[in-house]
Amino acid sequence: MVSAVAFFGPALSGAASSAIAAPAANLPDFADLVDRVGPAVVNIRTTEKVRYGQGMPGAEDEEMQEFFRRFFGIPIPRQQQPDRPQRRRQVPQQEEEVPRGLGSGFIISGDGYVLTNAHVVEGADEVYVTLTDTREFKAKIIGADKSTDVALVKIEGGNLPRVAIGDSNRLRPGEWVIAIGQPFGLENTVTSGIVSAKARDTGDYLPLIQTDVAVNPGNSGGPLINMRGEVIGINSQIYSRSGGYMGISFAVPIDEAMRVADQLKTTGKVTRGRLGVAITDVTKDVAESLGLAKSQGVLISSVETGGPADKAGLQPGDIVVKFNGVAVNKGSDLRRMIGSSKPGTRATVTVWRKGAYRDLGVTIAEMEPEKSARNKGDRRGKPEQPLNSLGIVVADLSDAQRKELRIDGGVMIDSVEGPAARAGLQPGDVILRVNNTDIHDARQFNALIAKLEQKKTAVLLVRRGDASQFIPVRPGGQ
Repeated sequence: MVSAVAFFGPALSGAASSAIAAPAANLPDFADLVDRVGPAVVNIRTTEKVRYGQGMPGAEDEEMQEFFRRFFGIPIPRQQQPDRPQRRRQVPQQEEEVPRGLGSGFIISGDGYVLTNAHVVEGADEVYVTLTDTREFKAKIIGADKSTDVALVKIEGGNLPRVAIGDSNRLRPGEWVIAIGQPFGLENTVTSGIVSAKARDTGDYLPLIQTDVAVNPGNSGGPLINMRGEVIGINSQIYSRSGGYMGISFAVPIDEAMRVADQLKTTGKVTRGRLGVAITDVTKDVAESLGLAKSQGVLISSVETGGPADKAGLQPGDIVVKFNGVAVNKGSDLRRMIGSSKPGTRATVTVWRKGAYRDLGVTIAEMEPEKSARNKGDRRGKPEQPLNSLGIVVADLSDAQRKELRIDGGVMIDSVEGPAARAGLQPGDVILRVNNTDIHDARQFNALIAKLEQKKTAVLLVRRGDASQFIPVRPGGQ
């Protein structure tokens, strides 16, 4: 047996070798951390129930009657028994449970409460939670809040592993953090990075934690964990032009997520305060012109008639500089402060008006609650939006969207289920062409889909991110 040794330079002295090895010894080791926290991180898969019509004798007659009525305007005499009332034939439905999506979550209590993202469970008929020990539970959606993208689900179990909850206010940029989840369905994947920034403004009601931890589709709802093994955020968003990770990810601060979870657990919804004003940020030029020392506060552009602000004496042109004594620097600050206030409480709003500060007392009203993302079966009072044979609801693109995407036509998918969902289409996809016909608007698209043959596959040219691809879909197909 012949062995060979390759040398790539002069041998290092012991001192030099130790100097190079020293930094490596200071790098973080996440293994013990993952062993401790990993069992409480869960995989979440959702399904929807799709109903298919099942033909029966006489159904063809009903369709032929409708055909003649619509296109010829003449009814064909119906054959019916003389002593029996005429009835509309009922077509039985066959129901099938099909996959809808995958995500992550983590157990926050030993009795089975699980935190995840609202968008992970939105629209689901059934939610299944799988632990690292392969146990699977059917979960109940307790409630979800779209504004913060936080959802609370419940599984029935005892002595379940759970995470430790940290304090996101103690985070510092540069601090090491890890994420555990199932990107692209790869279960229990661990990625690491650092906190890039705190309080990044990307939403109205909460500042997000920015990191460079690799987060991809499937990581949504999983925990962001500090070096003490505490959850300090819920991985929620990424910045991407391709649909995949590009070095920037965002997490919901755990402090805010737990406040939302407490409300969801108690009432199934989140209650927020409302002031009844429209606001804009104050520019430097405006601040200087009005005599403010710096460009701070937010300008009230309009006041809702009869609303809380109107009753308190707030006026268009007022600049809000403080809310309950806390400085307001930008619009997102004020929206969060008002939103987190309990309806019915009194607050003091400090405004700059005509060269002087004024304190005005206001009673916070309740913002109209959004519908909780409970299981889809519970939709009392909510009309179903009609779907076409592909299971797609689309919306027209604005001129700005078309300009940004550099396209002349197309429609954006607003919601999707059935055949199109099984083919892989998603909300946010842009449909550019059906077979060989370019799509211009939603009306044309729906008219075109209505004419498709039910047993023939249609090919859709779909734009997702910066890439376009053809996706075959069979109307009403399995």
